[in-house]
Amino acid sequence: MVEFKIVVSDPKTGRAFNVDASGGAAGSIVGKRIGDEFDAGMLGLAGYKILITGASDRTGTTAKKGLPGAGRKKLLLSGGIGFHPKMDGERRRKMIRSNEITQDFVQINARVTAYGEKPLDELFPKVAGEKKAEKPTAKAGKR
Repeated sequence: MVEFKIVVSDPKTGRAFNVDASGGAAGSIVGKRIGDEFDAGMLGLAGYKILITGASDRTGTTAKKGLPGAGRKKLLLSGGIGFHPKMDGERRRKMIRSNEITQDFVQINARVTAYGEKPLDELFPKVAGEKKAEKPTAKAGKR
């Protein structure tokens, strides 16, 4: 059985919400690619549309949008997703996943592109340990 953790980010509020997808909902995501937009009603987000922005598998290997197909490949990278060089001109051969969502993925990152009737704050109640959004306060004065 396919199971995914989908991290849905809300550009309006800057918050991210975790959605667990399994069974039919997860099966409908298999075969889509990074950059595809789909209806999130099957995830319990009626009226919402989300855009797949990235993904990673159980070993933490990230998926690259420009790499077609399914599976893992070793690429010579000089920067970008999957490798951040420490020196100028540094290149390294790294394992990268292709952009097609398969059953091997564990986490899928997504962004809301169209909103439903209910705001996401109502659909996902606050967790007990979560901080409140505070307004920045001006300091009284410098010494």
